[in-house]
Amino acid sequence: MGFGVGVFLILVGAILAFAVRDAWSVMDLTMVGYICIGVGVLALLLAFITMANRRRQL
Repeated sequence: MGFGVGVFLILVGAILAFAVRDAWSVMDLTMVGYICIGVGVLALLLAFITMANRRRQL
């Protein structure tokens, strides 16, 4: 997962968390949005860490 996937997950999560006011009886879309934002932030952090490690090794 790289920068693009992380930004995409944050974008989709923000749309679900803040813009969608619909709910299914099976799941809460706001919570799914917050989970997507968290996973997107983790993906960005991992991308930054792996990029820094690669630069350090060169």
